[in-house]
Amino acid sequence: MELRLLALYPEQMNIYADRGNILFLQRRCEWRGIDFDYAASGPGESFDSRDHDLIYVGGGQDRDQRIVARDMVSTKRGPLAEAVEDGGVVLAVCGGYQLLGHSYQLGEERIPGLGLADLETVRDPGPRLIGNVEIEVDLGGGPRELAGFENHGGRTHLGPDAEPLGRVTRGFGNNGKDGLEGVRRRNMIGTYLHGPLLPKNAWLADRLIQLALARRHGSEPELAPLDDSLEAAAHESARRAARRG
Repeated sequence: MELRLLALYPEQMNIYADRGNILFLQRRCEWRGIDFDYAASGPGESFDSRDHDLIYVGGGQDRDQRIVARDMVSTKRGPLAEAVEDGGVVLAVCGGYQLLGHSYQLGEERIPGLGLADLETVRDPGPRLIGNVEIEVDLGGGPRELAGFENHGGRTHLGPDAEPLGRVTRGFGNNGKDGLEGVRRRNMIGTYLHGPLLPKNAWLADRLIQLALARRHGSEPELAPLDDSLEAAAHESARRAARRG
């Protein structure tokens, strides 16, 4: 088997150790004998959604989002929408998550979004939402915990057609008020959790690998177990940090 990953704007949207997430996916595939193919798509470049199993969008500062937002809408919205509707896996972190929605309001400026999720983000004049965070999610198989770090000035509000990724047990989440974190639509996930996310939550990396491979091979593969003692320790450390919050 082979997992084909496409990173969108890896040079512009890489503020939160996003390459660590990609490297972690690569290693967990290779340790199991699953080939890993990496490709990137930058400004002015489109892509064929059928050529990729997992699409990754990292985080960036406000200036980075300004640079990529309009280009993303004009060159990548079509194939991204096709991928989501066809069961492709999309993981968008922080700034990438905000761009999944309708828009990101920065004062008088409105940055256009992809409109792939029913959400709006507004830059709040108040303090940034910063700290360790833990949420409870269910991606099949029952509730599990995700732990990470959040640092965002934007407050994201889900619309009636949006499903949250999870519920906050520690930390702020989307806006610090409604107890929700992230968004989920089919196999598309958006979240503020970074630091990076996947090395702290190996089970999520494996779930993404399963879903990505299932799209092309027709069924979810049984992944060979790995010695995850270090990964489990990292996960528990992140959860303890969130509880100390």
